[in-house]
Amino acid sequence: MSDHKPIVVVMGVTGAGKTTVGRALAARLGIPFFDADDFHPPANLKKMRAGDPLTDADRQPWLLALRSAIDDWLLAQKGGVLACSALKQQYRETLEGPRGDVTFFYLNGPTSLLRSRLEAREGHFMPSSLLQSQLETLEPPSNALFLDIQRSPEALVDLALGYLGELGFRVD
Repeated sequence: MSDHKPIVVVMGVTGAGKTTVGRALAARLGIPFFDADDFHPPANLKKMRAGDPLTDADRQPWLLALRSAIDDWLLAQKGGVLACSALKQQYRETLEGPRGDVTFFYLNGPTSLLRSRLEAREGHFMPSSLLQSQLETLEPPSNALFLDIQRSPEALVDLALGYLGELGFRVD
């Protein structure tokens, strides 16, 4: 059993519940929660608010800032849970870094559920109109635990904790 705290990325398209599940997982693990949206430069936020999808070039500085933050969390040995779309394999590789020190949880589910969640959400910069572009960009991960968003957030956190325990992390 490892005494060091995990670095976890809760990933998926907009509306999957990354923030809800990520916050709950971080609370159960007793480690900090971070939202990747907070790392976007203002130009990216402006573009998304306008309903324009980000390009790979838009995302690159953001991904590098996230990786730098992950390195800081590793150095501090406090762990962290990051809610991040991480839609493409190359993005996940940037986040994971050369040591493979990140565990990914992929929240996925029916498009109809995602759309209904987005339509009910208020005050978020990401319009529901960008869901389709995210689904088209998404490359489902090969190195993540898939979590079905039709289950409750509590059930998803329990599954994530069980998986982290299997990986040798202390989850109590």
